[in-house]
Amino acid sequence: MAKDALTDADEQKILAAIKEAEQNTSGEIRVHLENYCEGDMLDRATEVFAELHMHLTKQRNGVLFYVAIKDHKFAVLGDAGINAIVPDHFWEDITAEVIKHFKQKQYGEGLAKGIIMAGEQLKAHFPYDDKGDINELSDDISFGD
Repeated sequence: MAKDALTDADEQKILAAIKEAEQNTSGEIRVHLENYCEGDMLDRATEVFAELHMHLTKQRNGVLFYVAIKDHKFAVLGDAGINAIVPDHFWEDITAEVIKHFKQKQYGEGLAKGIIMAGEQLKAHFPYDDKGDINELSDDISFGD
């Protein structure tokens, strides 16, 4: 099972990074792990994005970190609201940082660093609004087969 790829410490590190990143933004960050990616990686990540209802955020500012552990595939996807305003190299920079850690089997560390990077951009473009900002999506890590 994909959950076995993470230690309890990894899970806690990832959840703490999500919480830290979301404290300063109205953006929403999710992490999904599965063992295998059937078909095209970006197509599968897009399916998961929809399955997790990430496209339903008020400002369309959700970010998904998708990992297929055994296939060694990773994608980070942003919704339309964030894609329209982040720099062109933004997703590539996050991907490079995450992959650097994955190559050393440091999944928790890689995801946590990528999440913090995404949170910085979300904070810049979608700052936290203390007048009614709610956590629109679960912060839990989701797992597939």
